[in-house]
Amino acid sequence: MSGITLAVAPRSEPDETTTTDTNQKPLQHGQQRSQVAMGGTMGSLRVVELQLVAFIMVFSASGLVPLIDLIFPVLATAYFIALSRLAFPSHGTTARSPEIFQGSGLFRAYVVVGTTIGLFLPLAYVLGGFARGDEHAVRSAAPHLFLLACQILTENVISGLALFSPPVRALVPLLYTIRRIFVIIDWIQDVWINKALPANAPFKDIGWYWFGRTLAVANLVYFSINLFGFLIAQFLPKAFEIYFRERDEILAKTAEDKRSAAADNSRVTDKKSD
Repeated sequence: MSGITLAVAPRSEPDETTTTDTNQKPLQHGQQRSQVAMGGTMGSLRVVELQLVAFIMVFSASGLVPLIDLIFPVLATAYFIALSRLAFPSHGTTARSPEIFQGSGLFRAYVVVGTTIGLFLPLAYVLGGFARGDEHAVRSAAPHLFLLACQILTENVISGLALFSPPVRALVPLLYTIRRIFVIIDWIQDVWINKALPANAPFKDIGWYWFGRTLAVANLVYFSINLFGFLIAQFLPKAFEIYFRERDEILAKTAEDKRSAAADNSRVTDKKSD
C-alpha cells in the first residue's frame, strides 16, 4: 500500500526464461528462504488488505468522503491508462509484470509498520468512532482510508498485468501518497485544532482524544518518509532503470536482427549474381 505490492509482488510462476543465464549466480539457501518469507508475508498482507478494501469502500460511499476524493481515483486511473498508452508503453517482454524493488528483512518490517499505522489503526479508529458516536473522528479519517483502499486495489490489479510498464506502476503509489498527505494534513487540523477536549472529561475520553491525535501525526510522519525516502529516492528511479534497460535491450536486439537479415539478403544476392 506504499508501493509494496508493486515493489515485491511475487510471481505466480517461476520465470524459466531467465534461469538459464550463465552469468546469474544461484541463490544461496538463506536468500531463497528470505525471499519465500518475504513473499509469504507480502501475500498475507495483501489478502488482509483486499478483504478490508471492500469494507472501506462500503462505508466510505455513505457520504463520509468529500467529492474531490471520490473523483481522484477516477482521474488517476484515466491518467495511468493514458501514460501506459502514450508516454511509457509496456515493452511486452513478459507475461506478468516483474518485481521492481527487492526488499530485505528490514524492509519487510517497514512494510508491516506502515500497514499497521496506515490501515489497521485508522480502521480501528473509524470503527471506534462509530461505536462511540464520534462522527467527527469518523469523518476525519475516512478520506484517508478511502484513498488508501483505492490505492491498494489499483496496485493489486496492475501488479499482475504486463500492460503497465514499471514507470506507470511506480507512479500509482507516488500520486496516491501525495494526495493522501494533503488529506492527512486536513485530518491533523481536524483533531488538533477543530476538536477540543471537554472540561472534566473522563479518562477513557482523554485516551481516545490523544489516540486520534497521535495516529494522525504518525500517518503524516510515516507517509512523508515513505514518499521522500522510498518512493521518490529509490522506487521511482529503479522503475525507470528497469524500463530503459529493457528498451535498450529490445532496440539492440532489433538492430542485430536487421543486420542479420541484411547479411542474409546480401548472401542471397551474391549467389544469384554468381
